Parts: sequence; structure tokens; C-alpha cells
Amino acid sequence: MPGYLLHVNATVLCLHGGQAQATVPNPRVKVSGQPTVQQPNPWTIAGCPFNVSGSPVPCVTAQWITGATRVRSGGMPLLLQDSQAVCAPNGTGVNIVATQVRVKGS
Repeated sequence: MPGYLLHVNATVLCLHGGQAQATVPNPRVKVSGQPTVQQPNPWTIAGCPFNVSGSPVPCVTAQWITGATRVRSGGMPLLLQDSQAVCAPNGTGVNIVATQVRVKGS
């Protein structure tokens, strides 16, 4: 499905509310003046409050499992607003809260 391209400053949260941040920007393609991000690169997560029986088990990274099927940069798919990710070590997903709304891909 078509969706807006994600960029390095997109607001992405783990399902527990931790802030996800891109680790590798893609400077070859920019949207709204900001680098986009490619699917294979993991994101780091900070501030995840998740715990089990009082022991903290926060989300640490998010690995993207879907990306654009038709839009690539450097041979790798770019991430879209409807892309899906899995957080480690919990296996939960992420919420893409905000991104640029000018450039779409599919």
C-alpha cells in the first residue's frame, strides 16, 4: 500500500511508549529536507517503561520487517508510514505517530 516516506525525525514509539530513533540515515534521498531511512537498518528505543512482575524488560531495538516494494535507495527499500517493525527483546510492534506528509511511496 502507498504511504508517506519516513525520515530520521519521524515520531515512532514502541507499543509501550518508548521513543524509537533511526540509527542510519539515508542521505541520498531527502524529504522535507531530512534524510529518509532504509528498511534493513535497526532503530534504537529509549525510555521504554515495560516491565514484567516488577522487573524492567524494556524494548531496546526495532527491526523493520516491511518497507516499500517499489521505492528503493541504494538497492534497499525505504520505510513508509505503514511499515511494520518488531521490537527486541519483547516482540511487540511500533506506532508511527508522525512523519512528513508530502512524499508518498509504495
